[in-house]
Amino acid sequence: MTGRRLLLGLGVVAMLAGATMLWLRLDRAAERADLLRPDDPAVVARGEAVYREACADCHGVELEGQPNWRERRDDGRLPAPPHDASGHTWHHADALLFQLTKLGPATLAGGSYESDMPGFEGVLSDEEIVAALSYIKSRWPPEIRERHDLINRQAAR
Repeated sequence: MTGRRLLLGLGVVAMLAGATMLWLRLDRAAERADLLRPDDPAVVARGEAVYREACADCHGVELEGQPNWRERRDDGRLPAPPHDASGHTWHHADALLFQLTKLGPATLAGGSYESDMPGFEGVLSDEEIVAALSYIKSRWPPEIRERHDLINRQAAR
């Protein structure tokens, strides 16, 4: 019986340590309010190259996403959403977009959430993630960019 308690205790400690490390990681990323640079031509050009290499296969060359992106497939997963104005990317603050891209939605959602979207930590640098997201934002119409800027301001409070 004592061995089981020890294993249970070690398991709880490991879970708490993992949760703490994830929280610290998310907390640092969350400090990055308003980090996208859609008006910086050099950042946007780099971001376009990163997007085409790492994102376009799923999210579309023109940011159009996959067909029927709101409907779960037979495997229970959602198709890749568009990153243009018709999607929901712009509904999320820069910090959350950064976290989703770096860590992947399954890491943020936790539990048994499944997604085809990987986290790009260790694949793309933070600067490449910011550049790709800046490229995406640079393609939004002015009214959507203004609404996204408001979301960033609200998230920073």
